[in-house]
Amino acid sequence: MNILLWTLQTSLAFLFLAFGYLKLVKTKKELKGPNTLHYVDDFSEKELKLIGILEILGALGLILPQLTGILPWLVTISSLGLVITMLIAMLIHLRRRDGARAIMINIILLLMAAFISFGRYELFYV
Repeated sequence: MNILLWTLQTSLAFLFLAFGYLKLVKTKKELKGPNTLHYVDDFSEKELKLIGILEILGALGLILPQLTGILPWLVTISSLGLVITMLIAMLIHLRRRDGARAIMINIILLLMAAFISFGRYELFYV
């Protein structure tokens, strides 16, 4: 179970780190290319930077506490935060009528984060 959780944690952390980094370093215009993130129209430049920072912090929270052994319960909190992030993302995609593909990606990421949260809670506290 621990190996599966670590695999999911690193995969999810990599995804959120990559997308957070893109939101942090690219402009709104650069993010909205022909085949990229059309939902950026719903957010200001500062909001996109904030989302990027939060995604990076969530990614770091999935790995660093567990890796260092310092406050490992933060992994559970970080993964719950990413569950909430995916719920909000789903609402945005539903409102924008972005289609089933966008929603399915959010559902998969949400399920991964929820499984990590449950698994890490079970391993440490039960």
